[in-house]
Parts: sequence; structure tokens; C-alpha cells
Amino acid sequence: MRYVAIGDSFSEGMGDELPDGTVRGWTDLVAAGLSAGLAGRGETLEYANLAIRGRLLRPIVTTQLDAALALRPAADLLTFNGGGNDMMRAGVDLAQLVAMIEQAVRRCVDAGVRPVVLSGADPTAQLPFGRTIRRRGEYLTAATRELCARHDVTFVDAFGDEEIRHHRYWSTDRLHLNSAGHRRVAGLVLHALGFAEPPEPAGTASGARRRVAENARYYREHVLPWIQRRLRGQSSGDNRDPKYARWELIEPTAQSPLP
Repeated sequence: MRYVAIGDSFSEGMGDELPDGTVRGWTDLVAAGLSAGLAGRGETLEYANLAIRGRLLRPIVTTQLDAALALRPAADLLTFNGGGNDMMRAGVDLAQLVAMIEQAVRRCVDAGVRPVVLSGADPTAQLPFGRTIRRRGEYLTAATRELCARHDVTFVDAFGDEEIRHHRYWSTDRLHLNSAGHRRVAGLVLHALGFAEPPEPAGTASGARRRVAENARYYREHVLPWIQRRLRGQSSGDNRDPKYARWELIEPTAQSPLP
């Protein structure tokens, strides 16, 4: 089997940093889970990840999808998420986002590649202007679920997963999942593909409200730099290349990728 991921920071794996500074993320964990499951059938898995942080939906469904469908040998499975960065911008056209997602689904189906479409996890309880972004996310999620049903395509609703909204699943920037969050999304995807049981909660954690000093540091270290990049027309993914632009053989391991 050959599996390719496209998308933004969610699919690149930001927030799940390894000791050497590289990012892992749910897509890498899905690849590991698929490899382990396929090994029992005497099959192997090759994996590519073309996702790049900061990408808006249009370059995902054009540049990234073009590259994914051009891979040779051809992909069997493609996971796809996008639109999160668009929803954080004023004047976003949600109907246009839905139309782009549907066109991407049609292209995959026509090419004989199985698409698995995800809605991104919901960080809005922790974000400035979270209510506005949540309304947009709810609309996009519902519309994407409906179009996936029409095309008989697997849809994984991470946005509607209430468990993952707890702050124990999020990194300090409150926008990207941490390692526990990425493990949960990987579990949701592997379950949807028939390779795992539904993921269990990550365990208990304090629900105490964040302190004033922590909130001040959050705005200084994360919100203000984001605003400055927007004003300069820059993206966190500028001049970045995909982490796996070509097929990589994923060797199965004895240890479960989802501890």
C-alpha cells in the first residue's frame, strides 16, 4: 500500500516535536499503524507527506494534490485536511472552501486513489475570537461531512471530537495539537480505516484555569508574532519543503505506534 498525506501544519505534525527537532504528527503515526497492520498480511507500506505548515486551502488542493497524484507508483490512499488557516482570515468564503474540497475529492476518486477527508481538531475554546472561528468550523465540518457521504468517501470528524478539545491535547501555542492530541487523531483515522479500536481518553489532567501570567506569555510569544506575519504577508511555511516528498518504506515495529 502507498499512503500520501496533504494539508497544512495539522497534517505536517506541528506540536509533536521529537528530541531531534523534527516533527512527527498523526500522519506519521497512521503510517506506522498501517505498516504494522499490513505486516500481518504479508504486505508493506510506503508513505509520503507533502503537507506544509501555514498553507491555505487553494495551494493544498492544487500544488500539493497535483504532486500527490503525480507520485509513481501511484498512491492507494490519501488523507486530506485544509481550510483551518483560511477560517482565521477575515472575509473567508466558506462556500468556496467547500467547493474546493469537493473538487479535490472528485479528482482523487477519478484517479483511483482512496481519499480520507478530515476536519481539523477544534482549538477554539482557547483562542481569541474563538466563537467566530468555531461557527465557521462547524459550517465547514457539516458541509464536508455531507459531501463525503454523497461521494461515499471516508470522513473523520476530529472537529466534533469533544475529548480532544481539552487543553491537555494542545501545545503551548493553543493552535496545534501536542503529542497526545496527534496520537488521538491517528487513533480516529486508524479506527475509521479498520486498523484499530476507537482511541481511549489520554487520562485525567487538571482542569484549572490558566493563570494571568501564562496568558500574557501566550499573547507575547504566539499571538503577536502571528499578527506580525499577517501584516507582512508572510507564512510560517514560506520556503519550506515537504518532509517526505517521495515514497518512504515504513518498516513495521513491534511496539504499538499509539501508546
